[in-house]
Amino acid sequence: MLRSVLFVLTSCTTMGTGGAPTGFHLGETAEPWKVLTESDFRIDVATVSGHPSEMVGYDRGNQDHADFLADPAVRKKLENPLNPLHVIPEEYSAIYFVGGHGAMWDFPANRLLSTITRTIHENGGVVSAVCHGQAALVNLKEANGKYLVSGKKLTSFSHEAEVERGLETIVPFSLQHTLQERGALYSSAVGRAPHVVTDGRLVTGQNPASATRLAHALVEAHPSGPAES
Repeated sequence: MLRSVLFVLTSCTTMGTGGAPTGFHLGETAEPWKVLTESDFRIDVATVSGHPSEMVGYDRGNQDHADFLADPAVRKKLENPLNPLHVIPEEYSAIYFVGGHGAMWDFPANRLLSTITRTIHENGGVVSAVCHGQAALVNLKEANGKYLVSGKKLTSFSHEAEVERGLETIVPFSLQHTLQERGALYSSAVGRAPHVVTDGRLVTGQNPASATRLAHALVEAHPSGPAES
């Protein structure tokens, strides 16, 4: 089976009208990218708008982040992302929704992303997301009309963490509570501890600290399994 994953980044740059700056989370991009490329996955990048996204979460003391941004091949993909209109779902065996608060505004209602995700899943691929990337899953339905997350074990950025940051009245909805309303079997770790949940071909991570573990879980959940050493 193909070993190819589509990273999807938010195109939202502010939290609501005139709100604080936001964008895709660099750590949630760079850390899984490293794991997946080392596991022989080909990675493409798409953004909601098809234009380069703003970046948040850059840790200047993190060498992996610096190496990621210094890689010409990476920069080319970030600066020339795919438009969802031009994505061919059959070319991917996994999709990964990167977090960043902006995802709460432009992921949920994007029908193209829902169609791409559903097709990848129906073809036997893995659906994965971290932190606020799970916003892409709240309205995602299977062909039978059932929510993809219904009855599935998963995690996401918690409502408690939103309250801790004073953003519960800024975000357009509670990600945790909405997933639970859709029938998801939600769990989370305390504070900012990493937490990853795999349920079949659905792999989710709670927060930035979960990004590396999520990538390893994606590899394990992939139909082809881990790459041969």
